[in-house]
Amino acid sequence: MAGDTPAPQTASGGDPQAIAEYHAHIYYDPAVSRGRAARLREQVAARFPTARVGRWHDELVGPHSQSMYQVAFASELLPSLLPWLMLNRDGLTILLHPQTGDPRADHTAHAVWFGAVLPVRLEAFGKRSAG
Repeated sequence: MAGDTPAPQTASGGDPQAIAEYHAHIYYDPAVSRGRAARLREQVAARFPTARVGRWHDELVGPHSQSMYQVAFASELLPSLLPWLMLNRDGLTILLHPQTGDPRADHTAHAVWFGAVLPVRLEAFGKRSAG
């Protein structure tokens, strides 16, 4: 169980001030919810022009178990983008995580989910070294 495992050590040493960037992964089903995902994508780009909206990934990529695109943004946007996503996600699932230098921890222990919690494909991170 996650509660039995020590928290991962990160480059930031647990200091939130060291987080320079966040990623929001917007998940969708290409056959069912891509239209809603496209509307959300357009709204994010218009409302938060400094956020970087990534490519569509209809095929699985990295640790993601569903089609998605990424929105990368500076920590300064978090106070405005976070509540906006909460209220405007239109039923889509979103994974929000910091960029701490530990991708495995960022997508698991440091992750915040809006909507359903989806499986994370941990094999995408390779084997964790003992230590």
